[in-house]
Amino acid sequence: MNMRMRSLAALAVALGVGFAAGRLGENGSAAAQTDALTALDYHEITQVINRYAYGIDTCANLGYDYANLFTPDGVFIDRNSDAGFAAGGRVLAQGRDALATLVGGGSRGCETKLVWTDWSHLMLNHEITPAPNGATGRIYLVQLGMNGPGSVARHGGYEDVYVRTPEGWRIQSRTHVRNKAWHSEKLRTPDLN
Repeated sequence: MNMRMRSLAALAVALGVGFAAGRLGENGSAAAQTDALTALDYHEITQVINRYAYGIDTCANLGYDYANLFTPDGVFIDRNSDAGFAAGGRVLAQGRDALATLVGGGSRGCETKLVWTDWSHLMLNHEITPAPNGATGRIYLVQLGMNGPGSVARHGGYEDVYVRTPEGWRIQSRTHVRNKAWHSEKLRTPDLN
């Protein structure tokens, strides 16, 4: 019996060492694991992006349902419009109050009809990549109604930086980019902006 207990103890130690070695990663340190995202992280980031579409389309909670998806110093950058593209990007809003106002809420009180008021934002093919301080992402933007009722149009995409906060995952920066930014010149079609 004593021999059996020693064998079980040796097996337990070997399993523990094997598990620990597997957790250390290829670089040989626990730090190699710090950039990894869990399935829950991916799900929570995806939920933030899903709520983004509803927030921008509805001006819910005076625009703060949209603004609260960002960090307190979160920023929305335009690299899609002609002016934003020419400038290499221009900040349209930074901070929660400015973000709420950007979508028609805040000081505007959701009473001003905006360019996209009758549109629906559809975001497709979300790509999330672990990064040292959180994650980055990119996603296609398709607009329903942009060119009139019933129309469907590509409208660039978003390049994002996500960080985990005490309130959960949030957008630190979102840049609206042109479709052409992601397509090879040889594959560009006339409808790409």
